[in-house]
Amino acid sequence: MRIGELAKATGTTARALRHYEQAGLITSERAANDYRVYDERAVVRVRNIRYLLAAGLTLDDVQVFLPCLDGDVAAAPPSDQGLRVALERLAVLNERIAAQTEARDRLAAALRDTTGSPSHEATAS
Repeated sequence: MRIGELAKATGTTARALRHYEQAGLITSERAANDYRVYDERAVVRVRNIRYLLAAGLTLDDVQVFLPCLDGDVAAAPPSDQGLRVALERLAVLNERIAAQTEARDRLAAALRDTTGSPSHEATAS
């Protein structure tokens, strides 16, 4: 299948697919007209990549899951390395959430101090 067909079948864009290919997560052959051509297994692989990205992992993180991208990633037991990567990513996300929460709270406090109105607090939560 051509890149547009794969994009449509997986709910992604041709640009994202080229990015996945550049990252080494998917591969294609070149047709005589130099178009990228993917086999049917690429659909499962791309859906698994998108599942892992939606879970909060990065493309670099997804590299760890290469051996199982052609199967059911959601149902497979994680490898020790996969589990470690997921836990590290969760820690990073938790740190970012904490930093954003602190920033929100500082801004809400500044608004309360400036306006003297507690009504701004409701929009900050």
